[in-house]
Amino acid sequence: MASSPILSLASSTASSALPCRRRFLHNLKATSNQMTFLGNDHINSKQSFFRTSMSVAVENSKFTDITMAPPDPILGVSEAFRADTNEMKLNLGVGAYRTEDLQPYVLNVVKKAETLMLEWAENKEYLPIEGLAAFNKATAELLFGTENPVILQQRVATVQGLSGTGSLRLAAALIERYFPSSKVLISSPTWGNHKNIFNDARVPWSEYRYYDPKTVGLDFDGMISDIKAAPEGSFVLLHGCAHNPTGIDPTPEQWEIIADVIQEKNHIPFFDVAYQGFASGSLDKDASSVRMFAARGLELLIAQSYSKNLGLYAERIGAINVVCSSSDVAHRVKSQLKRLARPMYSNPPIHGARIVANIVGNSDLFSEWKEEMASMAGRIKSVRKKLYDSLCAKDNSGKDWSFILKQIGMFSFTGLNKAQSDNMTNKWHVYMTKDGRISLAGLSSANCEYLADAIIDSYHNVS
Repeated sequence: MASSPILSLASSTASSALPCRRRFLHNLKATSNQMTFLGNDHINSKQSFFRTSMSVAVENSKFTDITMAPPDPILGVSEAFRADTNEMKLNLGVGAYRTEDLQPYVLNVVKKAETLMLEWAENKEYLPIEGLAAFNKATAELLFGTENPVILQQRVATVQGLSGTGSLRLAAALIERYFPSSKVLISSPTWGNHKNIFNDARVPWSEYRYYDPKTVGLDFDGMISDIKAAPEGSFVLLHGCAHNPTGIDPTPEQWEIIADVIQEKNHIPFFDVAYQGFASGSLDKDASSVRMFAARGLELLIAQSYSKNLGLYAERIGAINVVCSSSDVAHRVKSQLKRLARPMYSNPPIHGARIVANIVGNSDLFSEWKEEMASMAGRIKSVRKKLYDSLCAKDNSGKDWSFILKQIGMFSFTGLNKAQSDNMTNKWHVYMTKDGRISLAGLSSANCEYLADAIIDSYHNVS
């Protein structure tokens, strides 16, 4: 039975004088009474209609063909670690520095720089597309040295990027647009995100041999052979120091030979520098490979990150540098990098850039940073040595574990295969990537013997 128009009008007129909240409640009650009067069959019919409509809407989703993405191989390790309730569990998957108590660490020098920034009360206006000028100057000088000819001659195009990943992605976009027929050579193995970056930028890539599982060392002959065999003018992606995931770096003599071959083949070196100062404890030593290539007069690309050496993981601060043959070329390259960045993210964040610029630009803070970096690198070296000593003391098989000491940086390639790595997690609650890589930054001296037991068991008792 339909309600009377007169009753509805009267109800509306009577309620119009009520305050807004009371009017809403009054109308809600009236509607409820009407629905009760109409009976349950009408209500059930309406509910059924709504459910059917919603079901049809879901089933006819325009996104039905989108499949579930696989979990990230590194971030997924942390998720599994958090779900584990075993008190002996170790997270050696993610490359983030931890103290001896296995707690996240904010550098004291970063805290001081942020305190100064608060005192200066700087604004939060947009940065230019290329980023903070003081940061760009500081980061290029840190990489090459203030007196390097490429700096003095203004031959470096530097653009602030979204940490290492964003800087690599911007460089990949430059390659895709201006070197469309070129290929990027990537080490086998390499950091897991490298392939994703070039795939997303539609830049073709292939691998060159790097790791020798028989020696758990560098396959230098294979590396040189593959770089020689690559099409002329290829981009060769190199890890400036502390190769991720293996921790295996070429010697200074081998770097010279690599540069010779790249120069002969007219290739373009492309460095990923994620650990400057964090690997050896020396900013200059960890940049020596890049500086050697620049000293030869080669044009090259270098992506930088401050996630590790300043602990600025969440600030996403880094840069892409392109060393060019002249200042004029550098100026033009920078203009195109800015053009590529504009539709990607418009302009970069300011907070992390100010931290870096203030630390590098202040002699006291800069000295303190170098001391803290040396301390962090020293702790990682210490647990690396303790792990090696524990393996040697516990393993009576005669296996040579010295390869662990020959590696550098926060990662160690244990030589364990996937099945053995699974045993590390399933039996020993040690979380790591399936390629056998562990992050020594997530290890304490107190846990070295436990980890040694896990590695020995997995290596000898699992095929």
